[in-house]
Amino acid sequence: MRIRLHDLLADAAGRSGGAPAVTYREDTRTYAELWGDVQAAGAGLRRLGLARGDRVAVYLDKRIETVTAIFATSAAGGAFVPVNPVLRARQVAYILADCDVRYLVTTAERLEALRAELEQVKSLERVILVGGAAAGATDGTRYSVVSWEDFSAGHDLSASPAIDVDMAAIFYTSGSTGKPKGVVLSHRNLLAGAESVSQYLEMTAADVVLAALPLSFDAGFSQLTTSFAVGAHVILVNYLLPRDVVRMCARHRVTGLTCVPPLWIQLVEQPWPPEVGRQLRYFANTGGRMPKTTLDRLRSIFPAARPYLMYGLTEAFRSTYLDPAEVDRRPDSIGKAIPNAEILVVRPDGTGCDAGEEGELVHRGALVAMGYWNDPERTAERFRPIPGTEGALSPELAVWSGDSVVRDEEGFLYFVGRADEMIKTSGYRVSPTEVEEVAYGTGLIRDAVALGVPDPRLGQRIVLVVSPAGGGDLDAAVVKARLKKELPLYMVPGEVVVRPELPRSPNGKFDRNLLRQELNA
Repeated sequence: MRIRLHDLLADAAGRSGGAPAVTYREDTRTYAELWGDVQAAGAGLRRLGLARGDRVAVYLDKRIETVTAIFATSAAGGAFVPVNPVLRARQVAYILADCDVRYLVTTAERLEALRAELEQVKSLERVILVGGAAAGATDGTRYSVVSWEDFSAGHDLSASPAIDVDMAAIFYTSGSTGKPKGVVLSHRNLLAGAESVSQYLEMTAADVVLAALPLSFDAGFSQLTTSFAVGAHVILVNYLLPRDVVRMCARHRVTGLTCVPPLWIQLVEQPWPPEVGRQLRYFANTGGRMPKTTLDRLRSIFPAARPYLMYGLTEAFRSTYLDPAEVDRRPDSIGKAIPNAEILVVRPDGTGCDAGEEGELVHRGALVAMGYWNDPERTAERFRPIPGTEGALSPELAVWSGDSVVRDEEGFLYFVGRADEMIKTSGYRVSPTEVEEVAYGTGLIRDAVALGVPDPRLGQRIVLVVSPAGGGDLDAAVVKARLKKELPLYMVPGEVVVRPELPRSPNGKFDRNLLRQELNA
């Protein structure tokens, strides 16, 4: 019976131990081998003194040891904290200090870059180095250093004391303002997400899934859990260029690929071998709306693949998906609730909205996270009782997303915008996605982000930041003229800013906050 995260591996090892579980470069581990690695590393954590609920940060690129450390933490009864490998030392130290990390798994090179900042992390006791120990790593520090090889030398691991509602992980996500917040997830959350998503993607042990997204991103980590839930094979890739993704898909005969819109936009510009297009069984989008022009190109590149358009938030993992059979009829929809979840659309007073009425998306069910780490105020704002249960002795908490959606007569949902991203101009509320979609439709644009900046007359004026399709030159006046033909006057950007590239967040999404800061400077 699966009640904790590591049970996914234990179950798969017992069911099909000889099947490939994960590959990195030339190294492939079967499920039996990976489960053995996890048990040895879990025993290592116990020997170092890990107690139930202790936080273990994993600051590595994608590799076998990254996966092993994450699942070993679960097996030992701790909570893992995946740290995006592209973060800078100060950002990493903030995360480690914020959740009182006791153990850090990283490399000698990364530790060297962190040294000065780690002096602020008072909770840190042990650093486990993958790839060898660093000379003098313990000089003048409070923490001790052990090599991965010594740490994971085989020992028996007793059963984990954790139960399904215990904390399993803390995923840090950047908010619209302020410092990153740690979303606390239980074993139940992670397992429910794995079962739900693998079910609607119709995944089987025959699937080969390319893990292109960061494992510190909930959708990236899902590539592991959904695959392990069915015994599929995961290919780890730390891509530098979009063509690396194409190459890996061809080499490993990948059948499933999930990306965020900025990466998909880059991938459609690549030459794809015909055999990849024939072997891909599904492709999925998360982390923002897929431009229709990009979706159309993907469907022509992968004619045999089923497209899954998904919506989610870290606080509830995934919330909705659009059945591939509905993509032609309603490509703008984010679909309906995933299995084992219910999605409500509510007014500010908590009452349900009618069809066609805009309201806030509220997610209830087993995927609702435990809250924000060490932040009761923000937790109380986002995790609130569902309408109608306020008087119960133990009211059920749901995630109030802050996203505006509309439900049609048939129950399909349509994303309108985030409350903190909606542009208020000339008395109108404008969704950035509406402006961006029209920009993509011109065929001139590769990347597009619409933002509202303060304006004394309009309240906010719309600024559209774009990069040119094909990497050529782009005339902002031409773009604006095209948009005037397609948009009502109040939605036409007051300014179009052309840049060669648009900044991206560590999770690969467009960095709207950075762009907003630069425009307001």
